[in-house]
Amino acid sequence: MPFDGHIRSDQATHAQIPAGVDDPTLRESATFPRSVIHEIQRAAATGIYDIRGWGAKRKVPHFDDLLFLGASMSRYPLEGYRERCDTDITLGTRHASKPVHLDIPVTIAGMSFGALSAQAKEALGRGASAAGTSTTTGDGGMTAEERGQSSTLVYQYLPSRYGMNPVDLRKADAIEVVLGQGAKPGGGGMLLGQKISDRVAQMRTLPKGIDQRSACRHPDWTGPDDLTIKILELREITGWEKPVYVKVGATRTYYDVKLAVKAGADVVVVDGMQGGTAATQDVFIEHVGIPTLAAIPQAVQALQEMDMHRKVQLVVSGGIRSGADVAKAMALGADAVAIGTAALIALGDNDPRYEQEYRALGSAAGFYDDFQDGRDPAGISTQDPELARRLDPEAAGRRLANYLHVLTMEAQTIARACGKSHLTHLEPDDLVALTMEAAAMARVPLAGTDWIPGRAGREM
Repeated sequence: MPFDGHIRSDQATHAQIPAGVDDPTLRESATFPRSVIHEIQRAAATGIYDIRGWGAKRKVPHFDDLLFLGASMSRYPLEGYRERCDTDITLGTRHASKPVHLDIPVTIAGMSFGALSAQAKEALGRGASAAGTSTTTGDGGMTAEERGQSSTLVYQYLPSRYGMNPVDLRKADAIEVVLGQGAKPGGGGMLLGQKISDRVAQMRTLPKGIDQRSACRHPDWTGPDDLTIKILELREITGWEKPVYVKVGATRTYYDVKLAVKAGADVVVVDGMQGGTAATQDVFIEHVGIPTLAAIPQAVQALQEMDMHRKVQLVVSGGIRSGADVAKAMALGADAVAIGTAALIALGDNDPRYEQEYRALGSAAGFYDDFQDGRDPAGISTQDPELARRLDPEAAGRRLANYLHVLTMEAQTIARACGKSHLTHLEPDDLVALTMEAAAMARVPLAGTDWIPGRAGREM
């Protein structure tokens, strides 16, 4: 538990003084800070590991460690009110007869019905459609509300096969074969029994109220050659119309992207360790995978070496929060980004108006991550009918659309300042890094120098 402010003796004055976090005589251990002490005490008391939602909370090199070089003399900026900066993107141009065309390069990542309420899934569809972009199903199948409100819906094909059926597959606009998630690459999903309602159980053909653990790998293939066969099967089921995405958690990204492209992917989705989850072991979230910033250059290098960059589109997710993040990911070589956690926040997750209820759950607004418990007062990560009804899908969808609109305008603002008439024209030359770590990972110069750490050595 955190230090409780009890009375301690001051050896210099022998006076009794109240001790607390501001007491300069107290020295907190860097190896055993209060958060670590608390976790050891919790584990000792319960004998179980911690499960939570959200992505990695540790500080890692991220987009904040990059800056844009705006135009002046050597580059010519564009006028914001008179000169266009386009934002549209087409995904799946390699093989599909009906690739996905989006108005903006910000998509909604896969989040399952089960992890989220039906109202939240509907709101994601409404918000994405209003902004001219796509949303994605998740581990649990396609709900009628989501399909009905999503102008462009990507259907995830997961190791668990929960909710998978060919009828829904054909209703989708694209298919995403999920091999891994950034929050838990190499691990399967969790949905605890308190969130297995009658409807969730029916869609997943599993018992109500029983904890479900998804498989960590697809049961019908063991390598890229088998994946090639599976992708061909999916193309035949959908008449070669739908683009097939392959999603990987960021680890050995260079090799995974090459193998995904070799297997026939139209689009590769790379999810960094800051990507969210509804429920996974904390030790997994914080200690497996690599930061999004480190994964993008590896993916781009793999595509470039195969002469597939911009032919197989790259979608990046994991910690995208602002238009600056969108622009930086695209400058590093992504064709589009996907958001998950930020989309839930836009819907109303961790809203301060539920502060008292978050406190009653032992958390606070801005900190709540116990999505696995199903007691989300915002009505988003729950299957409790009373809580879920708190979320108005229309109002939440409007908030998401507003947020997506802001992300796009912010990215346009930066692109114009760099002299670019389309977001996809942003390039690594527009970026510098504030730290050596970020410069090495992003493969852009340290600010004020032309030095890219590691450039003379092995590049991956």
